[in-house]
Amino acid sequence: MSNSHSVSWTNGPQVNSASRQAVVQPDQLSNVDLVSLCQEGLRPDRTAFAELMRRYQSHVEKILYHLAPDWQDRADLAQEVWIRVYRNVKRLNEPVKFRGWLSRIATNLFYDELRKRKRVRDPLSLDAPRTVDDGEMDWEIATDRPGPEEELTTREFYEQLHEAIADLPEVFRTTIVLREIEGLAYEEIAEITGVSLGTVKSRIARARQRLQLQLQKYLDS
Repeated sequence: MSNSHSVSWTNGPQVNSASRQAVVQPDQLSNVDLVSLCQEGLRPDRTAFAELMRRYQSHVEKILYHLAPDWQDRADLAQEVWIRVYRNVKRLNEPVKFRGWLSRIATNLFYDELRKRKRVRDPLSLDAPRTVDDGEMDWEIATDRPGPEEELTTREFYEQLHEAIADLPEVFRTTIVLREIEGLAYEEIAEITGVSLGTVKSRIARARQRLQLQLQKYLDS
């Protein structure tokens, strides 16, 4: 990346400011410095923002993959995540918590999209024959893979799980996603969310309890 930022510092009386400047490439800056640059001015600094995207793109993709492995438009969702980051980065009060904040944006976007798709989704009956140009045919096709009923049951369960997570209060939803989907340690979650270790453990336990109760209703039915 050819763009660079001029970083100046002051230590005692100012001498020649031009002679006390060091040119630093964006890829040499810390994450906190990059976020701080994005929070200056009317719009986020483009080179700093591009470097943040380079560093965290795989993180966003990992979250979306775990949440929606069968969605074909995950790349579009990832792009929307960065649009939301660009528009709202100035609202981040603690740049050191950028990673956790980014995770929340990605997960909230997914659950917003899930609710939207749930509202517009058309029901599909695997018992009904499928119409083709020359008549009708059954859905059943010989294969070694799990049958339509098994696949439908699995898909329905994970849809119920995602919807149950979506219904959690945001503090519970963020914590359970960081733990169960991203696989972070309790200590890492405490650092990202800015709460105590005990609070993290309590939120995860309560989130699991709520999910278990809601999913049990689905399984019983």
